[in-house]
Amino acid sequence: MKVVTFNATVNAVKFLQNPCSGVLNTMGDASDAKTTTIRVLCRKLLLIAKADSGIQWLIGSPFLPTFTIVSTFRCIHTLASDPLSPDFSKEADDIRALLPRGFEVIGALIVGSTNSNDERSAQDAIDASSRLRKALSQSENQSLVGAVVDPSSGVLRFFVSNSVVESVDTVVYEEQPEKYVWERGCMLNCELPIKLPVSYSVVELKGAEDMLTCAIEAAVAKFRDSKTTYVLEALDDFKTEAPHAVIIRNRELDLSMESNAKSLLCSHFCSEDNNHKSHSAENADKIQVSFMLATSGASLKPAAPVAEYIPGEAKLLVVDYKLKVICYATKDLRLTDAVSKLIIPGLVDQLHTMKNMTLPHLLSQHPKLQPYHFNPPGFLHPITAIYDSLYGETELKQVEIRRSLHLRLGLPSDQPVLRIASAMNLSIAKDGASGNTLRKGISLLKDVHIGIPSSGVNGGDVSLVQGSYEYYHYLQDGFDDSGWGCAYRSLQTIVSWFKIQQYTSIGVPSHREIQQSLVEIGDKDPSFIGSREWIGAIELSFVLDKLLGVSCKVINVRSGDELPEKCRELMMHFETQGTPIMIGGGVLAYTLLGVDYNDTTGDCAFLILDPHYTGSDDLKKIVNGGWCGWKKAIDSKGKRFFLQNKFYNLLLPQRPNMV
Repeated sequence: MKVVTFNATVNAVKFLQNPCSGVLNTMGDASDAKTTTIRVLCRKLLLIAKADSGIQWLIGSPFLPTFTIVSTFRCIHTLASDPLSPDFSKEADDIRALLPRGFEVIGALIVGSTNSNDERSAQDAIDASSRLRKALSQSENQSLVGAVVDPSSGVLRFFVSNSVVESVDTVVYEEQPEKYVWERGCMLNCELPIKLPVSYSVVELKGAEDMLTCAIEAAVAKFRDSKTTYVLEALDDFKTEAPHAVIIRNRELDLSMESNAKSLLCSHFCSEDNNHKSHSAENADKIQVSFMLATSGASLKPAAPVAEYIPGEAKLLVVDYKLKVICYATKDLRLTDAVSKLIIPGLVDQLHTMKNMTLPHLLSQHPKLQPYHFNPPGFLHPITAIYDSLYGETELKQVEIRRSLHLRLGLPSDQPVLRIASAMNLSIAKDGASGNTLRKGISLLKDVHIGIPSSGVNGGDVSLVQGSYEYYHYLQDGFDDSGWGCAYRSLQTIVSWFKIQQYTSIGVPSHREIQQSLVEIGDKDPSFIGSREWIGAIELSFVLDKLLGVSCKVINVRSGDELPEKCRELMMHFETQGTPIMIGGGVLAYTLLGVDYNDTTGDCAFLILDPHYTGSDDLKKIVNGGWCGWKKAIDSKGKRFFLQNKFYNLLLPQRPNMV
């Protein structure tokens, strides 16, 4: 943990983008001090460009210390005349759908305020967050954070609202924010399919909307019906003996009743050993909550069947919803409170959100809504996005929805991190929980370059592949391609990168599928399929274009001795595109994962992933054997890695500009 102490000001550009840098004061835990402390967990606090104006909502949790900032959302619905005047109704609708219960708005950050008085601007930020909390039906009696950034100087000031607005002098930037959130917390997951029958007169179409509203209110009432039962069980699969499921009946949620379930905490389902996994939303302790409604048994009130008569021609419409709700809870929260204060309100919120999305299109082609949970890069907690499955992921409507989410969350505008393939799967335990992907029964290694020894270049700048990839090499999948398949394997590694980064949903192609693609575009004769013929960089570019729609840049060099001259260009590729590069020369092909280059001395090294490896997928054996490691054009013994008398092509796949 780093504690930053200053006279109420911090350079926003310096500390918000890299909060652990700068002049730091090791004071111990600032929470022990008597002064008010702001605790910042999110790694990127400033989402709005320095030259722009706008508001960001600061997100915290009632289960974390006061004034702890877990994440931030950009305000994207504002009055056309003023970017600092939010449309609170639209903002509340969006955040209610996005933010899991267990997190809440705790303040706001203003960038580019025209008010020269920071305290007044902070008061505006606090007032805005208070109004948003009211629109979200969150408690209004809470101290809130107001932060102000001057876009010209980059100065950030924090204030809090106690009885009056006060400046804050101490800000704590946590070094292990994931551990801070998830060591003390867990995730609850509830999935509930609901079918709502809607009968309406064809001459009184407004009645259909009223019927849907009534059906939803009836469903909401069932969530707290005395006959409703909630079954809680552990989702984690690492325990040798999972705890027994806990049954909570709705009547036990009454504070006046005593029950065994009422005394149990969420920790009942959590691991006692926190060393078995890393702390993150993906690896958090998870509790599955199932909804059950008893339809038999004596009714508490006299009841009789009810039939509604609709004069004239009538139609029946069945609205099908699949609710998927996640919540964050501290491990010492009672299970009954987790159900009554998190799960049930979460179900109600999502049901109303879906109703609002359905009503405008109810009688035309009503949406097929599906919630998905995502854990975007840089975020400490998941978010929920509701997509309409009537539209394909590449259709403009879905693309615009994702662009809006990227803008709100401060995500890159050219990387598809919120596509369905990236969604978290909380329904069942996953195969390959260790992070490896399963293909044809074989566990493939990922990111084998992480942790390898340094290159030996003094004072060099290192540029590496961005994101994850799988290591493909000779003899995998029981297929003997030794001596001819190195370029195929390099292509498979490149395709795996695009697949893992969600640029494509197609599987990694086999050798035969690669050959089939080249025949289909007319580059090869049909006899090429099933052959053991080599392919090179140009053929790889054809396949990437056909299968993925990915364009490539090709660099040609006449000799291996010229490759170091391309280091500056290769560094730029890894910094802007981040994709693996295929190097083909003579009869050999390699995958390039990075370069280390000293611009002053010209000393350089190439991070090579070698597809010619024929052994088992033993990471230690691969690294120690040099099958993944830094290679200099000429090593200390005078041996050349790239041949002097060979022509080389370098294939640089370009990252698609898409979300």
